Amino acid sequence: MNRFLWLSNIKEITYHLRSNPFALNQKSAPLNTLWFTFFLSLSISCLLFLNACDKKPGFTSSGVEIITPVGNENYLNNGSEVIFDQSKLHSFYLELPEGALSYLDRDPTEEKYVEGSLTFNGETISPVGIRYKGSYGAFVNGVSKGLFGEPSGYKISTKLSMKVKIDWKGYQDTFYGLKKLQFHAMPHDPSQLRERLGYWLFREMGVHTPRAVHVKLYINGVYNGLFTLVEQIDEQFTAHTFGDGSGNIYKERWPIKSNGKAAKKSDFYNSLVNNEVAGTKVDHILEFAQAIEHASAAERPAIVDNYMDTDEILRYIAVDRFIRHDDGIFHWYCTNDDINGCNPHNFYWYENPVDNKIYLIPWDLDNAFENITADLNPVTPVADDFGETQNNCQPFTYGEFNIWQKSASCDPLIEAWASHVERYDQIKQELIQGVASKVQIEAQINEWTIQIMSATAEAAELHEDAVSMIDWESSVNILKETLEYARTK
Repeated sequence: MNRFLWLSNIKEITYHLRSNPFALNQKSAPLNTLWFTFFLSLSISCLLFLNACDKKPGFTSSGVEIITPVGNENYLNNGSEVIFDQSKLHSFYLELPEGALSYLDRDPTEEKYVEGSLTFNGETISPVGIRYKGSYGAFVNGVSKGLFGEPSGYKISTKLSMKVKIDWKGYQDTFYGLKKLQFHAMPHDPSQLRERLGYWLFREMGVHTPRAVHVKLYINGVYNGLFTLVEQIDEQFTAHTFGDGSGNIYKERWPIKSNGKAAKKSDFYNSLVNNEVAGTKVDHILEFAQAIEHASAAERPAIVDNYMDTDEILRYIAVDRFIRHDDGIFHWYCTNDDINGCNPHNFYWYENPVDNKIYLIPWDLDNAFENITADLNPVTPVADDFGETQNNCQPFTYGEFNIWQKSASCDPLIEAWASHVERYDQIKQELIQGVASKVQIEAQINEWTIQIMSATAEAAELHEDAVSMIDWESSVNILKETLEYARTK
């Protein structure tokens, strides 16, 4: 039996026994406990036995070839600019052992890695870790059970977002200077442009932002479809983007809690995505949070100037609001009417040791552009314009699903940003008249549509659930019309 299927069967049987301890013998619970212990021990022993017996020299226990680089490989001697070359549509090939993909497909939401190999530009790196990835929204309509909040079950869509871990069990450190590759499936974007376009606008406006390109992805020799390859926010990203990757990176930890108090030191520790070792100091961002908490509204803009690049954060906000990234920093999701249960989403912070500033980094733009002309996504719409507040800064329900949220500008940090009214309006006009102008942004969209056209057509021919060419072309035109509306708001 294939080890992945064996393991899955063990999981199912043990779950059944644990949930029904009298399944083997209704008359003797102690005896059943002994049977359960015996079966579990036997199963684990058999699995280990299979691994040991199947392992061949030069292969992992999963049957994946171990390829030792000789040192002259392109992926060892060239940087990430090769991967993120905006002028090319690259192809990536993932190979998994027989049964491994079936194991992943049984429940993609578990996000467990299996071993496989990655081939790019004729070079193969093996082994690597491969898994499906995504937040709740990424799995909606992609797996057999659940909707919003608790998706689960087996894979039912052709494409799901995937992550490849290069430094898998210490076999290889980097691949073109990267440790992880993440392929976003764009399941809710028939234009297949929104995420790449959003990151492009941020970068063009001088915001430190992940790079993104379209790629073709093949799995076990079969063309899976068109994906957006988005740069992982880690020390490789910060080293390339800021020139120094040694600073702390924090994921989704807002400095000020919804009740107006500074986040605690432990909060920042728990949100670290790098430097996760004993002795790491989080004093800088903690001091920033405490300074904002204890300052008056009139004092906070000066504190922001001291700890942040104020002009960059205003450029960040101008782009964020132009593309209506309503699943980001301006959507404070709340747990019912509890003011302590409100938090924003989809962002990172980086403490840059070069200039000692703290930078906000945008993330997860797959829902961007949806709510510009109307609230097309019933979960994400933000009620307020930038700087506005309502309901005395208490949580309120909004949108078709009556989801609880709080006005973002009730946060003292965002309130300080919003005080720069004149400079923000100036930057907004620079955006609209510059990279977001009809001439510049449509030129970029047209370039990308030509680049991905044949790959989109190929996917439509192979997979019934792929976006059709008619729907794709219509969605691209709708995106252009949406941008025209955004320029006039």
